[in-house]
Amino acid sequence: MGESSAVIIGARGGIGAALAELLENDPNYAQVIRFHRESAPPLDIGNEASIAAAAASLTGAHPPISLVIVATGLLHSTQKGPEKSLRELDPDWMMENFRINAVGPALVAKHFLPIMAKQGPICFAALSARVSSISDNRLGGWHSYRASKSALNMFIRNIAIEWQRKNPQSIVVGLHPGTVETALSAPFKGNPAHERFTPIRAAGDMLATLHRLKPEQSGQIFAYDGSLIAP
Repeated sequence: MGESSAVIIGARGGIGAALAELLENDPNYAQVIRFHRESAPPLDIGNEASIAAAAASLTGAHPPISLVIVATGLLHSTQKGPEKSLRELDPDWMMENFRINAVGPALVAKHFLPIMAKQGPICFAALSARVSSISDNRLGGWHSYRASKSALNMFIRNIAIEWQRKNPQSIVVGLHPGTVETALSAPFKGNPAHERFTPIRAAGDMLATLHRLKPEQSGQIFAYDGSLIAP
């Protein structure tokens, strides 16, 4: 049995639950801690106080944390979906996308990275998206989602640079899970351009990718299959 812990943020979602399930069967980890809005303590990705309280609850209470994955994200709600044109821009919806997709994961890094193992390999990962790539954007649209995930990518790069000064063996990356059969992707099932994966398949692919990464690859964004996504 391993002597470190893994933490999954957003562990009630399709991908988060699958990640936690696979890690709980991984002998490299002595413990897997699941956080979500109804965990104890609860963690709301849009509320810094809850993020800080969740991190504080782990201080000194578990084997050293070597892996944190933020498996949260916002693409649509019951009232709003990704914009197809400028006419649909709504400042409140734009801010909500940034709050959940960029600010939330950055605040998780703020509070959780300091309680991770101080020496040896550690990994902090957050779910990004291929559509966050500026150079690869040929279709346009989805303004708030694309922009907020691009902002997340910049946070990942900045955090990686800072944290390698603190722990040269740290890895901070973004992960694109592919198109996964979850509530987030449900409204877009009709798009035949994307191969669809089960949550377990996507989680397994992403964990395999994480386990192959080296510290010199920190700060980058990778797809589920290990391929590098261009900025």
